[in-house]
Amino acid sequence: MQIMRNAAVVEMDADSSAYRVVPGQSIAMTDGMIAWVGADSDLPDDYAGGEMRDLGGRMVTPGLIDCHTHIVFGGDRAREFEMRLEGADYQEIARAGGGILSSVRDTRAADEETLLARALPRVDHLLAEGVTTLEIKSGYGLDVETELKMLRVAREIGRQRKVNVITSWLAAHALPPEYQDRRAAYLSEGVIAGMDRAHADGLIDAVDGFCEGIAFSVEEMEQVFDHAARLGLNIKLHAEQLSDLGGAAMAAERGAISADHLEYLGADGIKAMAEHGTVAVLLPGAFYTLRETQLPPVQALRDSGVPIALATDCNPGTSPLTSLLLTMNMGATLFRMTPAECLRGVTLNAARALGLSDRGRIAAGLRADLAVWDIAHPAELSYRIGFNPLYARILGGQHV
Repeated sequence: MQIMRNAAVVEMDADSSAYRVVPGQSIAMTDGMIAWVGADSDLPDDYAGGEMRDLGGRMVTPGLIDCHTHIVFGGDRAREFEMRLEGADYQEIARAGGGILSSVRDTRAADEETLLARALPRVDHLLAEGVTTLEIKSGYGLDVETELKMLRVAREIGRQRKVNVITSWLAAHALPPEYQDRRAAYLSEGVIAGMDRAHADGLIDAVDGFCEGIAFSVEEMEQVFDHAARLGLNIKLHAEQLSDLGGAAMAAERGAISADHLEYLGADGIKAMAEHGTVAVLLPGAFYTLRETQLPPVQALRDSGVPIALATDCNPGTSPLTSLLLTMNMGATLFRMTPAECLRGVTLNAARALGLSDRGRIAAGLRADLAVWDIAHPAELSYRIGFNPLYARILGGQHV
C-alpha cells in the first residue's frame, strides 16, 4: 500500500468541464489502482501501516494522456518546413512526392533498432511532462511488413519505458506509389490483409485512417471500418482537416471512439458525434505548424456536448511536437479553450478518445496513474510556455 498525503487533488466530474482543487487530501494506492481518496484526517485505520509520502501540499492531477501520435518514424522533414515558409502548401508538397511519402521512404529503409532509438528521445520528452499513457500509430510504412515493424517498435517502447502504450493501425494513411493506379488493391492487400496480420499478432488496439481528398474517401474508409468491426477493433479517423468530406459523421455512425483534426467539421458531423459519443481530438500543433486559419468549431462542439480532447499529433511533417504542456497552451491560446477544458482534454477526454474507462480522473477504482506538480493552480499547466513544473510521475502507483 502506497499513500500520498498532504496533496492538493484536482477533481473533475465525469459530466462537467469544470475542475476544482481540494487541498489536504490523501491518495491510497495498491496493486496499481487507487484504493481510496479523501481528507488526510479521514484516512482509514486499515491504511495507516502503508508507506507514506508527504507531498507538501503539491498539486496532483491524473497522469497526462497523449491520445494521438505518430511518434515512430524514420528521417525528418525539416526541408518541407522550409518549403512551406517559401510558399508551398500541404497539398502541393504531398502531390510532389513529399509529405507522408517522404517519411514512408525513410521508415521503410530503417530497421527496428534504428526506429526505436530515434523514437525513445521523443517519448522521453513526453514522459518528463507527466504523460502516463501514449497512443502510437503506424502509417509510415504503407506496406504490410513496414507497418508491422512500426507497431512492434511501438510495443517495445512500452517495454523499455514506464508508460502505457496504445497502438493504432493506420495503413490507410496515404496511397503508396506502387499502388497509384490500384487503389482497391491497396485497400485489400495492404490495409485489410495487413490489419488481419497485425490483429493476429496482438499489435493493434484500434484502426485509424486519413479521410481527405489527398488520402482516402468516405466510401473507402467504410470498407476499412467494416472489416475492423468484424475483428472487434475500435475505430477512429483523421477527418475534416482540409475539407468537409463527411468522414467524421460516417465514423461516428459506425461507433468511432474519436474523430481527429476537424478544422472543417460541419453541423452534420457535430450532430453525429454528439449522438454517438465520439470524442473530438483537436491537434493545435498541426494547426500551428501549417499556419492554418480555419479554426475547429470549438463553441459548436461545446454547445452540442461533444467531448474535446487535445493531443500533440507528434509527427515529422505537420506537428514535430513533443510537449503536451505546450499543446495545452496552444489549445487555450489558438482555440480559445479554457484551462479546465485543456486539462480535461489531456486526461479524462483523452482516455475516452482511446476507449479507456479506467483512467483520466482521480477516484477509487481507477488506475493509479498520476502527475504531481509544483504549481499553485491547475491553470498554470496551460498558462506557462516552455516551463515544466512536474515534480513526480506515478504509473500504476509507483513513482517513476
